[in-house]
Amino acid sequence: MTGAAIPLQSGVIAEFLDNAGIPADYAGPIDQALSFLIAFVAVYLLGRILVLPAVNRALRSRNLDAHARKPLRRVASIVVLFAAVGVAFSFAGFGNILTALATVGAAATLAIGFAMQDVLKNFVAGIFIYTDEPFRIGDWIEWDDNAGIVEDISLRVSRVRTFDNELLTVPNSQLTDDVIKNPVAKDKLRMKIDFGIGYDDDIQAATEIVVEEAEAHPEILEDPAPSVRLVELGDSSVGLQSRVWIANPSRSDFVKVKSDYVQAVKERFDDQDVDIPYPNRTIGGEIEFTNVDAMAEPTTNDD
Repeated sequence: MTGAAIPLQSGVIAEFLDNAGIPADYAGPIDQALSFLIAFVAVYLLGRILVLPAVNRALRSRNLDAHARKPLRRVASIVVLFAAVGVAFSFAGFGNILTALATVGAAATLAIGFAMQDVLKNFVAGIFIYTDEPFRIGDWIEWDDNAGIVEDISLRVSRVRTFDNELLTVPNSQLTDDVIKNPVAKDKLRMKIDFGIGYDDDIQAATEIVVEEAEAHPEILEDPAPSVRLVELGDSSVGLQSRVWIANPSRSDFVKVKSDYVQAVKERFDDQDVDIPYPNRTIGGEIEFTNVDAMAEPTTNDD
């Protein structure tokens, strides 16, 4: 292995070693080792001073929180480290070694990729969650038959606290492959609440009650205004659907506002004699008796 293509720094080092009286057999390896060390330190420090702050500014510009930025900064640090090693190998004239390491690294990466497909899949999904932000820590999300509040997002799994206080550890790939419902992603949320009244009740009067109670509720927005639509003619009731909006939604706000609103409408219906009917069921058919005469014969008394 020769240093024929050694750059300027390596020439200065070689001259220094020659002046120091280092034998040529030792000067070459020492020259390459020092060249590697100098190049590695220079590139690594340059990356720490210039690249990592630039990455951090880019992450902040996307409004990522500190928890989300930490693993991405770690990935950037690893990239800077590998870049410094690669440049240092090339600078020191270790071309053959660098090629061998790249070959071994590629083979190892392929083997690890096959062995860790699920882990890598969840890792990539975690990156997408950080960059696309379908949900954030503290959001109320729903998927499949599950729902809860996001407590933690890592590069492999996310942790969701259900409303029964159960902790779900969910692989990130499940949250990127399936449809995720995030009711609190925006600053407003519309609630649709159904009320049933009797066929003999006044639809207009019932509609006015539903709207008035929505307008009287302090947490229900005036704009967009509450609205009511007749949506169903059921077997035993006429279906009215109220559509109202709340601001800065959360799960607790959603449940409380809906409960208070439904209770207020029910009390007004009771005061105004608006019926909320029970389902009516008509049972048809007939019962047939056989051997009725035998059943009607008196029993004999042996006494």
